[in-house]
Amino acid sequence: MRSHPVVSSHEYAMIPHAERRLLLVFAHPDDESVFAAGLACETVSRGGRVALCTATPGDRGKVGDPPVCSRERLGAVRQAELMAACAELGIATVRVLGYPDRGLACAPAGTIRRQLVELIRAVRPQVVVTFDPNGSNLHPDHVAISRFTSDAAAAAGDSRWFPELGAAHAAPRLLWTLPVRPWELLRRTEPALEPGVDIAVDVSAFVARKEAALKAHRTQHQSLDRIFFSKPDVTRLLGVEMFRQAFGPPIVARPAADVFAGLAPTSGRRFQDPFSRTGSAAVRRS
Repeated sequence: MRSHPVVSSHEYAMIPHAERRLLLVFAHPDDESVFAAGLACETVSRGGRVALCTATPGDRGKVGDPPVCSRERLGAVRQAELMAACAELGIATVRVLGYPDRGLACAPAGTIRRQLVELIRAVRPQVVVTFDPNGSNLHPDHVAISRFTSDAAAAAGDSRWFPELGAAHAAPRLLWTLPVRPWELLRRTEPALEPGVDIAVDVSAFVARKEAALKAHRTQHQSLDRIFFSKPDVTRLLGVEMFRQAFGPPIVARPAADVFAGLAPTSGRRFQDPFSRTGSAAVRRS
């Protein structure tokens, strides 16, 4: 496996302070749009900042039917689709780590820990979102990024890990996707009745943007059509996003309606963006 040098957050331009700071860490292009597109839109609409880390380029996924591109170009095309989706969602900071699709579990633990710790310390999020320990559907890359993210979230708050990467930052809340597929849950019960639904966010105001982000992933149209767009209740399926709390302040009444509920705002200092000199969306492959 090729090495993945870390991009130093201390070499890049400062990004504006925001009271709401959200970091999404997923395995493949389109995960962000399936599981957290509305949350990203809602955070940005409230003046917050959203950063996304995608571990693989998704080069072993589907190419579409009819094919959108050749198998050889799939990784590059999917990264372009990712950037188009992030533009729809207002996600201005994006990093693709470039690990092999379906091979993420074999990533060097120390290397990916360092990459994610640097990202957490640079973004300094109050909320980190990743897959649950079973990866939502047992996909090995989903399971792996859940493990790596939990590990890095703990390490980022300990100044003994990688002191050269900046001040320690302990994200107050780590959220997982649900242990069941959310679109299946919505068809059988109310979210408030389901164990594991700790936070249910009404994102109905952002359905059009979520739909546009999903459709930006053109190579994946078969699965996205099957899950969402072929269903008569697609608007309802897109209008709610649900999460399980891995750690964080106690949730008094479940489900809460806001992933930032009970969290103090970040301090007034400005932080460095490790991936963009201009603040515009850019993919850095490392």
